[in-house]
Amino acid sequence: MRHLTPSDYTRQPWKNGKGVTVELCRAERDGAIVYRLSMATVAEDGPFSLFPGIDRNLTVISGPGFRLTGEGIALDCQPLVPVAFPGDVAVSASGTAAGVSEDFNVMTARTLPRPEVAVLQDAPLLVGESLVAVFALAPLRLGARSLARHDLLLGAGLSGAVTGGPALVVRLHGLSG
Repeated sequence: MRHLTPSDYTRQPWKNGKGVTVELCRAERDGAIVYRLSMATVAEDGPFSLFPGIDRNLTVISGPGFRLTGEGIALDCQPLVPVAFPGDVAVSASGTAAGVSEDFNVMTARTLPRPEVAVLQDAPLLVGESLVAVFALAPLRLGARSLARHDLLLGAGLSGAVTGGPALVVRLHGLSG
């Protein structure tokens, strides 16, 4: 099990040069992303970076949200509502005039089963064999472990009750650690 805090994260420019991503963690195999968890700020309308062979899941964690559109894609990205889309389809954000939004991103290789992303607050975390990430949106406890805002707990078989929060819980199926 890994407990990461904001001091462990890295900042890097977006592939399209229009912003900055805070990368929480990532795993690669043969130089390709297996999974990546990150945060980004969406402050203006414009295109998202392309990630061929990657499925994306995005959850607005602060701000009013925005709209994502592209060929065959029309998603309202509302606060605390996960949305999924392919990373290799060109999408653009619009509706950002309402305010800046911060989002949490889950990227997985398309060869993996789609991850499950849910918001949990004052509820049990169900045990499973999959790799699980718990991202604290506010201070919380997972069993006996305390997490500060924006801490990330990553491990297989995590269990316990989420007290406080909310938390984003990501199950990365097909991965065990």
